[in-house]
Amino acid sequence: MWIQVRTMDGKETHRVDSLSKLTKVDELRLKIMELFNVEPERQRLFYRGKQMEDGHTIFDYNVGLNDIVQLLVRQKMPSAEGVKTKDKEAELSDSDSGCGSTQSESDKNSTHGEVEAQPAGTSAQTSSPELIDPGFGFYKINELVDAKDLNMGAWFEAQIVNVTKTGKTSEGAAADPKPAEEDILYHVKYEDYPENGVIQLLAKDVRPRARTVYQWHQIEPGMVVMVNYNPDDPKERGYWYDAEIQRKRETRTIREVYAKIILGDAGDSLNDCQIKFLTEIYKIEEPGCLSDTPAGSERSNGPECKHCKDDLSKNCRWCNCHICGIKQDPDKQLLCDECDMAYHIYCLDPPLTSIPEDEDWYCPGCRNDASEVVLAGEKLKESKKKAKMASASSSSQRDWGKGMACVGRTKQCTIVPSNHYGPIPGVPVGSLWKFRVQVSEAGVHRPHVAGIHGRSNDGAYSLVLAGGYEDDVDDGNEFTYTGSGGRDLSGNKRTAEQSCDQTLTHMNRALALNCNVPVNDKRGAESKNWKEGKPVRVVRSCKGRKHSKYCPEEGNRYDGIYKVVKYWPDKGKSGFLVWRYLLKRDDDEPAPWTRDGKERIKKLGLVMQYPAGYQKEKENKNEVEEEPTPTKTKRKRKSQGSESAKSSPAKSPKKIKVEVYKLSQEQKSLIKNDKQNKKLWDEAMESLSLGPKFLSKVEEVFLCICCQEVVFQPITTECQHNVCKECLQRSFKAEVYTCPACRHDLGKNYSMTVNKCLQDVLSQFFPGYNNGR
Repeated sequence: MWIQVRTMDGKETHRVDSLSKLTKVDELRLKIMELFNVEPERQRLFYRGKQMEDGHTIFDYNVGLNDIVQLLVRQKMPSAEGVKTKDKEAELSDSDSGCGSTQSESDKNSTHGEVEAQPAGTSAQTSSPELIDPGFGFYKINELVDAKDLNMGAWFEAQIVNVTKTGKTSEGAAADPKPAEEDILYHVKYEDYPENGVIQLLAKDVRPRARTVYQWHQIEPGMVVMVNYNPDDPKERGYWYDAEIQRKRETRTIREVYAKIILGDAGDSLNDCQIKFLTEIYKIEEPGCLSDTPAGSERSNGPECKHCKDDLSKNCRWCNCHICGIKQDPDKQLLCDECDMAYHIYCLDPPLTSIPEDEDWYCPGCRNDASEVVLAGEKLKESKKKAKMASASSSSQRDWGKGMACVGRTKQCTIVPSNHYGPIPGVPVGSLWKFRVQVSEAGVHRPHVAGIHGRSNDGAYSLVLAGGYEDDVDDGNEFTYTGSGGRDLSGNKRTAEQSCDQTLTHMNRALALNCNVPVNDKRGAESKNWKEGKPVRVVRSCKGRKHSKYCPEEGNRYDGIYKVVKYWPDKGKSGFLVWRYLLKRDDDEPAPWTRDGKERIKKLGLVMQYPAGYQKEKENKNEVEEEPTPTKTKRKRKSQGSESAKSSPAKSPKKIKVEVYKLSQEQKSLIKNDKQNKKLWDEAMESLSLGPKFLSKVEEVFLCICCQEVVFQPITTECQHNVCKECLQRSFKAEVYTCPACRHDLGKNYSMTVNKCLQDVLSQFFPGYNNGR
């Protein structure tokens, strides 16, 4: 298998090949060192939020095929000599500045003491305190301002309690009594959140208190204003954000304003948000403009609790104790550091007598089981899933993790149900896949490992010839197939010698049901009219090449439809009873090993299909350097040709024209009658020249936006979109009366008429896709 390794900044990505599920993390680091030129000790590897540690396998972290592992490169540690030199320089600089630095610090401390002696945060309750000019900066101490919350990007009413310098200025700038605005720190206290204490903010995060409300006629698109908005519930009152007006709309009865909400400095924004509170759109005041906002004129914010709306008379389990909901004893409440819910210490089970001294506290619902916690220095505990696997108790040294059988599907065939008999639409005979998992994704043979796919009460849908049994005989158009079972596969073995008798149960019985004759589980049976039996899709694997010349040299190939002629019990070469089946080919498409079959494969342009992200290794057979013997040297010279041959341009390989997909007269007629979807059919018909890929285009064009499958009982809306009738009914049941694709209003009493022409033609292209829908 292979994975991708990507740096944290996303600038460099490499694929790591030839990995096994049992590859150790420290072995992975060595492969990464070759690709990224980063030493293993400087690599920090992360997968799905977990840091990967040496000693574990990539299976321990459930790393899958083509998954991305992130690489964080540690900085190189400075040498010991360099650190000593820097320390000496720091000591010398301290001894040189000595008294001066001590004096400046004492001056600063005295200044801080004088400032903090002033009352702060009481302007909204009493008369406005006297403003103190610190001598630099736009704002004065005790001035009312708007301060940004750096986490959420909203603006809150605050008061400045101190103004200091950042200390990052150069020597020349430090001597200037009026530093630049970006070198000033404003110590603010949020009026509504005194428990947050004093917060230090830069000048760009502080501005004069907003006090001017825009009238309706003053609002124009492109203006940046301050509005009240709730990102979680736009209909409710929220917090104050900067917003850029995008458009406004006015009719006889309504007024609407839509704006882009600016969430922070990182550039995050919410587009096309409707502003509900149109009489509270504030002008953003310029820096340095003194706020004359009178005391007590705070802006309205949303209630702290959305459940009780801050009603003191109601018991609420969301803003008070999560167990009793009673609003009392706030000093005896504990706040969970995970879910932020409050709990009275006497409501807990068992109750606590006092507030615990631990810095972090978690409620019973969020507290982790201590036995499951992996402490620092401990190894990952083996998962229960891994402990149940056969490899956990096996003494075999075989590395089972390099296979592709258990990597999992990346997609699933939905155009036909899993119990579909016969060919898969869009998959012609001769189709080739590199791995069995791709055969499963195409729907031709769904199991990753098992040789027979079927149900013991229904029949078999497909099988794979992989040469696993010594009793199999393959003659191309017919072959004998040995049933499953009778082997001891413990210890994670894929194959083993026959060790007991087979029985006509499970998949053996399923394959017997395909024969056009009643089941006989003792002697077997033979059908006189075998062509009337149920069809079986047959896939030949390159693994069977050692026993059969009809198997492909590489990958897995779909060889068409076969029927079961007869089945019977027999003694195998191992001496145990096996069930054997004779199958004969019954398919109109030519077999891929015949001349006609090879020509058809060329016409259809069928080539080996690889998984997404897989790159075939280049064959370097002709580039391998060999010691030139005299005979080889002559041949080499002869093949090089004359000088004129060298100068002549190389002939480009001929492009094989793919056979055009042929539509039947009935299909053409149905498509012509489907006038509602003429535009979509014109788009799909352009892909006829792609051969079998035409059906993939039809599947893409007529995909239901709700269930993401080919539309069944399609409703073609007024806005020319196709939706499954059941999906649209589900939408109407939820009181959503709009088109799921474009939100066009269909109306509550919309008549859902099935487009019969479209349904008929889709049933022609994908026979049986509606089963189970």
